[in-house]
Amino acid sequence: LSIHFLIKSLNSVGVRRVNIPSIDLFKAFLANWTEGIAEPLEGIFERLSEEHDIKISMIAFRSNSGIKAVIVVPGLHPGPFRNAGSSFIPSMIQEVLEKKFNCVVSVPHGVSGHELDLASNSENMRVLNRIIKAEFVEFKDQVSPFLRLKKGDVTANCQVFDKCAFIVLTLAPKTMEDLPLDLREQVAYEAEKRGFASAVIVDAHNSISGYFNAEEVKKPILNVVSSVLEKASEAPQSRFEVGAAKIVPSEFTLQDGMGPGGISIIVVKVNGQKTAYITIDGNNMVSGLREKILSEIRSLGVDHGEVMTTDTHAVNAVVINDLGYHPIGEAINHEDLIRYIKSGVKEALEDLEPAEVSWCEETVPKIRIIGEHQIENLCLIVDEVSRKTKKNSMILFPVFILLLALLVFSF
Repeated sequence: LSIHFLIKSLNSVGVRRVNIPSIDLFKAFLANWTEGIAEPLEGIFERLSEEHDIKISMIAFRSNSGIKAVIVVPGLHPGPFRNAGSSFIPSMIQEVLEKKFNCVVSVPHGVSGHELDLASNSENMRVLNRIIKAEFVEFKDQVSPFLRLKKGDVTANCQVFDKCAFIVLTLAPKTMEDLPLDLREQVAYEAEKRGFASAVIVDAHNSISGYFNAEEVKKPILNVVSSVLEKASEAPQSRFEVGAAKIVPSEFTLQDGMGPGGISIIVVKVNGQKTAYITIDGNNMVSGLREKILSEIRSLGVDHGEVMTTDTHAVNAVVINDLGYHPIGEAINHEDLIRYIKSGVKEALEDLEPAEVSWCEETVPKIRIIGEHQIENLCLIVDEVSRKTKKNSMILFPVFILLLALLVFSF
């Protein structure tokens, strides 16, 4: 009787918030946590989901031998954790495009948060199918030099590929977490005002050290972006070269914080200026490591660069610590990581050859996402069930034990 009433009281929390019994939620989570079975949890996500159009931005580099490298910035969030929802989507995108083009594919984190987690693997497949079918039509041989502008805590990197502004944002060495979704449209508007046909915006997601307030950084970011776009709009464009490399260190695991996508490196050379875009399949990076990496690759003749992570959530909920995952560099030895990166940069530099660039944007309609409101509800359910379990257990079990004792005594 005690257990029956306890379960009934706990189930009421989930029913009230999302119309799903709390114990069903717990069982689905437990199946994923202990056995890696995602279907029950994704079934719940599907029930709680809402529809949203997802925008995918892509930049392709082509040499005489064909497509050499592709940068994909998906307008979705790789979450919520492990193999549920879109947690593995960055490495999944890499895999399908690598097979299609036989090239290096980089999938840095776009401007998005958990409000854009896909509900299930079937939704992942819809996104991947659209990406595979995307076509790069018109290639141009004109690229601007790499520009970097830093004001206060905000650094905005910008390089223009034909009429597409590629913008990488970071707050390093301060904490850089998911940026507000409306910032993407605001930056796109600033780019349009200055004559750009498109703007591909990347949240470098490359420093984590403590407190972060997304709303507080919006205005400073827009201020710096406006300035760097102004400079970029006036920058001359020239013919360029591209080199690329990919390294997947076998000793770095999900538990260490690195996803199956490994390390992707794309080097762009314009008028002698060499810029390395380094993307690591991980969820953020310990503060200070970005600066170490950039310092080390300069010794190889690289003038500029940026280190980005994919924000994969394949590494989340596979270890037990405060964050629920290891950012890049927390469990991975810095010297070993830098050695692999330098090796990849050397390979990309040796691979440099004249190239052309093309960009395209695809919109996948009516993708089912979990939604920020439901994510908040699920978190509140966990908290409320935890408190209710403690409270009701202290009431129900002593009462029924006392009743049982009285019943036994009466006989």
